[in-house]
Amino acid sequence: MHRLRVIDSHTGGEPTRVVLDGLPALRARGASERVQELRAHHDELRTGVVLEPRGSDVLVGAYLLPPQSAGAVAQVIFFNNAGYLGMCGHGTIGVAETLAHLGRIGTGTYLLETPAGDVRFERGANGEVSVDNVRSYVHASDVLVRTESHGEVVGDIAWGGNWFFLVREPQLEVRYAKRFELDALASDVRRSLRRANLTGENGAEIDHIELFGPPEAEGAHSKSFVLCPGFAYDRSPCGTGTSAKLACLAADAESSHRASSGVRRA
Repeated sequence: MHRLRVIDSHTGGEPTRVVLDGLPALRARGASERVQELRAHHDELRTGVVLEPRGSDVLVGAYLLPPQSAGAVAQVIFFNNAGYLGMCGHGTIGVAETLAHLGRIGTGTYLLETPAGDVRFERGANGEVSVDNVRSYVHASDVLVRTESHGEVVGDIAWGGNWFFLVREPQLEVRYAKRFELDALASDVRRSLRRANLTGENGAEIDHIELFGPPEAEGAHSKSFVLCPGFAYDRSPCGTGTSAKLACLAADAESSHRASSGVRRA
């Protein structure tokens, strides 16, 4: 029997299970290279941690590893029921609180190594954690996708630590009672992206789909629904999806400024 020691945390709706020890010795040192080694030789540990009967579809796991750079507090590899993630916003918050629970950090700003790149998080005295994510950007705007069952949708392809297709149109009613309809549309969009060979940079698979609708909370501008790679919807606000959305909003603002200035993008 292989034993792993874990700590579970909860962040805004989604759980994170941090694996503290029990991993076999890894030859690779960088986070991206370690993902490849784990996928090729030790993937049964991932499935054992997050799948039934010990886990569930909504659980995100995080291997906590020694950092490779002197300035980092840890190296983290995030994973879920479908595979490995470049980054995870709620998972970073869960890792931060787990490190604090273990007495390894206090308040302040810390560097974390992830497969998507280095991120920083700040832990305040009141327990709040903010994340300075990897650089996020838009890869393609106003992409039309012909789905199998939902007609045409238009959206943007963006990177926020994972690859997202953010649906601009149609706008939908985003609430719990509509979750099966939202899930069906998002699943259809993802299948249709694959069929049309629409990808992120360097042919990367777009495995997160983000839908939007009118806000319900006062002061909010939008409400979102994110379908994760393993066909479970994100119970948290989705940090990498929020980063991708901010990149889209920034690109929209730049495009609007160029248009109003009479400058045309090449």
